[in-house]
Amino acid sequence: MKGWEDIRTEVLRRIRARDWPPGALIPGEEALAEEFGVARATVNRALTALAAAGVIERKKRAGTRVAELPVRRARLEIPVIRLDVLGRGLSYDFKLLSDRLAPAPVPVTARLGLPEATPMLQLETLHLAGGRPFVLETRWLNPEVLTYPQPDFAAVSVNEWLVTHVSLVSGDIAFTAEPASLREAEVMGVPPGTALLVAERTTFGIGGPVTWVRLAHAPGHRVTMTF
Repeated sequence: MKGWEDIRTEVLRRIRARDWPPGALIPGEEALAEEFGVARATVNRALTALAAAGVIERKKRAGTRVAELPVRRARLEIPVIRLDVLGRGLSYDFKLLSDRLAPAPVPVTARLGLPEATPMLQLETLHLAGGRPFVLETRWLNPEVLTYPQPDFAAVSVNEWLVTHVSLVSGDIAFTAEPASLREAEVMGVPPGTALLVAERTTFGIGGPVTWVRLAHAPGHRVTMTF
């Protein structure tokens, strides 16, 4: 059976061969699913990847068209914090500080497009580099993305599990410099008010919202992006 990568490759081949020239309307998901003998979700994933790459344009009720002017879009890879630490030549460890199901706060559900007070998994994880606090990760996770049995996030960090088990198709990220809260100061061993580099990220998968996360980095942290 064909996978979504096979569908993506064939659609891209047809576009490059001008079977579907720039601006052309391509067949819908249902028609492509029938042609390739796959589930509609498989076609959706392939087209979503091509749309993210700027090859096609998808609009509700208007169908999917080959982009008139294909654009290369910057792609931000979500890093595995463990590999980031090891890449710096430091030993890695983490501690799961909190793991509970609770109604998510309004700012989180609003960012994810979920109803108010939606029950989500709230996880707080302290990542260590060379035995010292590196990143305090505060996360709200949509429990619908979890496998059964539920992963043991005390054994594998939720950051690493998500990167390796959940296909993410879109999201947004913002970086700010913020003073350490009392909680952050306590956990990271810095004075309250210390300037921290904070990254807030929301991510979505094929099935909808996945997670909102706040990453508070220890003083002196540097972020490098490749695109």
